[in-house]
Amino acid sequence: MSEQAEAAASLKGSARIQATARARSRWYVGYLWMFAAWQLVLVPAVLLWRGATGALVSALANALVVVGLSLFATRQPVTPRGHGGLHLKVIGAWTAAYVLSLALGYQLFMGSVGFAAVAAVVCALPAAVAARREGRAA
Repeated sequence: MSEQAEAAASLKGSARIQATARARSRWYVGYLWMFAAWQLVLVPAVLLWRGATGALVSALANALVVVGLSLFATRQPVTPRGHGGLHLKVIGAWTAAYVLSLALGYQLFMGSVGFAAVAAVVCALPAAVAARREGRAA
């Protein structure tokens, strides 16, 4: 086999491996969409459901979702390139939006359904934007 033929075969093999890895890393897009969707439930529940029962149910439900998503992520065979940095940015942006939403919701907009709806969308945005971007890249 000539050197050119070997190089072409090697490039084909490399392209096949990259395509397989890219397809197997699409789980992260689903993970991000699930996280974004969860914010549409969690944030209004935390802001509108007052009292110890609301806090307990919201905290337990959030813990279950986070554990479920974490277990899902750890069981995946391929981690997308740049996953760690992207995930830190998404979670950092979500944390800022969530803390700001809770602070404003409890201080200025207590019981406001409209504010809770807007806050939920704002908290979902970091994951939704990342999911859309990752979905296009894969």
